[in-house]
Amino acid sequence: MLLTPDALNAAIDALAHGTSGDPFAILGPHVVSGGGTSRVVILTIQPSAARVEVVRLGAAGERSLVEMRRLPQGIVFATQFPGETQIFDYRLRVTTLDGQVFELDDPYRYGQVMGELDLHLLGEGRHYRAFERLGSHALKIGQASGTYFAVWAPNADRVSVVGDFNQWHGLAHPMRRLVPNGIWELFVPGLGAGERYKYEIRGKLDRTPFLKADPFAREFETPPATAALTSGVPQYRWRDDEWIRTREASNGNLSAPVSIYEVHLASWARVAEDGNRSLSYRELGERLVPYVKDMGFTHIELLPVLEHPFGGSWGYQVTGFFAPTSRFGSPDDFRWFIDECHRAGIGVILDWVPGHFPKDAHGLARFDGTALYEHEDPRLGEHQDWGTLIFNYGRHEVANFLVASALFWIEQFHLDGLRVDAVASMLYLDYSRQEGQWLPNRFGGRENIDAVAFLRHMNEIVHAEHPGVMMIAEESTAWPAVSRPVFAGGLGFTFKWNMGWMHDILAYMQKDPVHRQWEHRHLTFSMLYAYNENFVLPFSHDEVVHGKGSMIGKMPGDDWQKAANLRALYAYMFVHPGKKLLFMGCELAAWREWDDADGLPWAWADDPPHVGVRQLVRDLNRTYRDQKALHQVDYQPTGFSWIDCDDAAHSIISLVRRDESGDEVLAIFNFTPVVRDGYRMGVPRAGHYRELVNTDAEVYGGGNIGNAGALETEAVAAQGLPQSLVLTLPPLAGLILKHV
Repeated sequence: MLLTPDALNAAIDALAHGTSGDPFAILGPHVVSGGGTSRVVILTIQPSAARVEVVRLGAAGERSLVEMRRLPQGIVFATQFPGETQIFDYRLRVTTLDGQVFELDDPYRYGQVMGELDLHLLGEGRHYRAFERLGSHALKIGQASGTYFAVWAPNADRVSVVGDFNQWHGLAHPMRRLVPNGIWELFVPGLGAGERYKYEIRGKLDRTPFLKADPFAREFETPPATAALTSGVPQYRWRDDEWIRTREASNGNLSAPVSIYEVHLASWARVAEDGNRSLSYRELGERLVPYVKDMGFTHIELLPVLEHPFGGSWGYQVTGFFAPTSRFGSPDDFRWFIDECHRAGIGVILDWVPGHFPKDAHGLARFDGTALYEHEDPRLGEHQDWGTLIFNYGRHEVANFLVASALFWIEQFHLDGLRVDAVASMLYLDYSRQEGQWLPNRFGGRENIDAVAFLRHMNEIVHAEHPGVMMIAEESTAWPAVSRPVFAGGLGFTFKWNMGWMHDILAYMQKDPVHRQWEHRHLTFSMLYAYNENFVLPFSHDEVVHGKGSMIGKMPGDDWQKAANLRALYAYMFVHPGKKLLFMGCELAAWREWDDADGLPWAWADDPPHVGVRQLVRDLNRTYRDQKALHQVDYQPTGFSWIDCDDAAHSIISLVRRDESGDEVLAIFNFTPVVRDGYRMGVPRAGHYRELVNTDAEVYGGGNIGNAGALETEAVAAQGLPQSLVLTLPPLAGLILKHV
């Protein structure tokens, strides 16, 4: 504090008016020398104080009080201790304007917390666990326990942490700016976990202070409230060590059965007697997990549970990239839910949204008064369709923020995969834009070079540090090698959603069977590109909303035919190469499309035809898992061949799936309502075959037409194969057969 009186007075004025960017230069204890003497000077800013005293603490526990003088600035108090050459231990005793008295430790007597290596890595964008340094953290310095805050706001003139603990007064706890990064930090001794807080930021352009939630907060109060909560020391004890060890040896699940049940937690089930509320994380662990296990799914995929202000966004407009939503419980409750999944043998995939973020005032938008996380130019920085902003992937700190978020969910919550939302919107600068509404890249093209670099880098880091974790792209364009390694020129994802197959097969199934012979290519076209990517076959939430109707509602015909069509469709999905995904309620054959404001129609889930479709999905999952031929060789031509893909006149297809040993499963589908008696199908081996699944079985709600018992081959060539079976093909149905 070697300042002239005028400079010192100006610095105190800046503190009192909330314009100081260096509060530690003035506040706290300072040894001042001059004129042959030295003294300790202590200054504090206390906006709600009527009186402030320094409580000096001696080595033997003795205490002495020295009253501080209120300076002309009104909220700054000062005192000095002549002759002192070293800073001593002390506390501040504050008497508030309403007469309350309390003691506090002075935050401004503590030095810089963040180390130079952290600052260097954050500046370079290589601090992949930035969540360990930024945000709020329980911290102990010497004998003092408290909460440490750190936030990146390089274009701010002043940043303060505000909350209930300081009556949300922006002048009470101004933070230290660390140059050149523009990170602001403050250790507040005595402040524990669960305290509400935000940052009050004063920008350089508009000097009016505004409030922002912590981008790295690990917990928020329940929406519509928007404050972050201070973090404590993690207490949860995981019970899934064996699951994690097994996952790491799974080779990325390419040869494993992966059947995903996609879930929107808020609407899977409701408690009607309690105001139609959603289930909590712990209630979901008790009800959802056993249901998914009974149904035979291998994974649950959660629509985004990252904290978000608007429930109607289904979680796709995120403000808390490091916090599970508090709508269903605490972060430890969410950990317990995932632990229960793992103990039941179920993996958990999180829908993760790095493509955009909302404009809510408390969120990332113009975080420090400038376009910090987004682009300034709306032609680069705004999704006009969604009313959201696009991350500036070319800024090191922003890319680091997103990589850290991905690792955070995998490491802190033991997630088994991330489904990355809207990858196409990230890859293309002209995504959903008209001419003149977008800017080309530096080479004149439409590719978002920075986003491509970010995705590749993120996937490399995740796969290197967490073998067995799946990275799944929702990507709907012809971008090449999405699910190929980065070293081979790909984007590095494990899997890609096969949107083409989904659109083709739904277009086919929605046709009246009399017209299907003219649409036969929609059944077979997917095999022309099946090995270009590692595909997931998705019937997701997007197919049962916004007037598209439910899955069974899409099917043609009367109610019986609708259910039969749906059963055949699901069976075709399970024998087609690629991992599987089915949105909740699709297994119930719900008549109405999904409504996020209501629960699934469980009241009639056990009535025909719903119980039959659900039983079929259960049996398809079991067969899929038991028969390696249906999952082990999904992404090589050796795992699949057509028996006959050309019988368009009868709308019949037949195929073979093989595992690595050559063991085979056959399937044949009749997509007309006509029973086909005496239908000859070529088979690769002589002997007995039996039906593993007949979607027309009575137990599924069908007419029970089929081939009871074992089927014996005949030495009659058909479809280029030396042996054949003579089958009865039930209407609108599929048969899955196995050589015995």
